[in-house]
Amino acid sequence: MHYQYKTKNTCSQLIDFDIEGNKVSNISFYGGCNGNLKAISKLVDGMTVEQIEEKLKGNTCGNRSTSCADQLACAVREAFEKQN
Repeated sequence: MHYQYKTKNTCSQLIDFDIEGNKVSNISFYGGCNGNLKAISKLVDGMTVEQIEEKLKGNTCGNRSTSCADQLACAVREAFEKQN
């Protein structure tokens, strides 16, 4: 299933990805720190929702209570729950 997630309180505005079962792939961020977000996308490609949450959930950016990485963890959880 292809999924789009509108981020909240981050420089990136949107995250696109595919999810099959609990495996996530083809992650793209729109906006934000391009190089860092490309790297995150490559590093977590093929991981499960749980693995992504374990690595990225709760990461913050500056004085914000979230980050693009944290928003990815939220996005994959939301997509997983919607498909089930």
